Amino acid sequence: MDVELRHLRAFTSVARHRSFSRAAEELLITQPALSRTIAQLEGSLSVRLLDRSSRHVDLTDIGGEFLVHAERVLASLDQALAVVRHQVTLRLGFSWLLPDPWAQQAVSRFEENIAASVTLVRTDDPLQALRQRTVDVALVRGGFDPPRSARTVHLYDEPRIAVCSERCDLTRLGQLDWADVQHWPLIVNTVSGTTGPWSWSSDQRPEQIIETANYDEWSETVAANRGIGIVPEVAQRRTQHPALRFIPLTGAPPSPVSLVYLPDTQGTLIRRFLEAATQAEHE
Repeated sequence: MDVELRHLRAFTSVARHRSFSRAAEELLITQPALSRTIAQLEGSLSVRLLDRSSRHVDLTDIGGEFLVHAERVLASLDQALAVVRHQVTLRLGFSWLLPDPWAQQAVSRFEENIAASVTLVRTDDPLQALRQRTVDVALVRGGFDPPRSARTVHLYDEPRIAVCSERCDLTRLGQLDWADVQHWPLIVNTVSGTTGPWSWSSDQRPEQIIETANYDEWSETVAANRGIGIVPEVAQRRTQHPALRFIPLTGAPPSPVSLVYLPDTQGTLIRRFLEAATQAEHE
């Protein structure tokens, strides 16, 4: 007997709704396709499971008995699949401070809808982690060169803000214009920073660049009053360093936030995570 899961799901849906039209809506198929599926099941079993009329659908006696076992089989299968899905993980790589509240909403929506989990992987270079396949999706800020064959989804743009030491003269100015940054020593995170000499044309770049290799080095160098930094505004909400001060920055271009992934890995999981990510961005 060539009975497939689609036959059982179609039959139990019709039996539950006592209606081919409502069952077709639930299963997202056409009513003729549903009728053919039920006919195939009855033909394979050589029994009549449903009594049809123009007004209603009823179970036959054997159909009622078969429904009990079919629902039991599907319930056991769903339980088995749930066990597996809870062991399935999508790895999201990021370098510093996931955007809020986007990250929390996207992860929650994905885990609730997919019954899979998201593992958050902090790494200095999310794109390199993606190349090495130690993450499945990389969250990247600013401009970047994606790995070959990678695909990019732009989420939104973050405003920028200046940051300096509590002992810096900039604290007395109250604000800084993007065109005036060139007159201050600029501390740059060369691996995952969103702002650097590449952010200006050659004739407007800061005269002095101080390079660091990660967010912690960058923040401590700014706190030590070696220069100023420029970051997305999320840093002001999330950074608790007592020696740092945030200064409004006028005229600055926004900093893009993007997701980067390789289409040949975790295809279904990534697609569903991207759906959750873009929906969270619009909330």
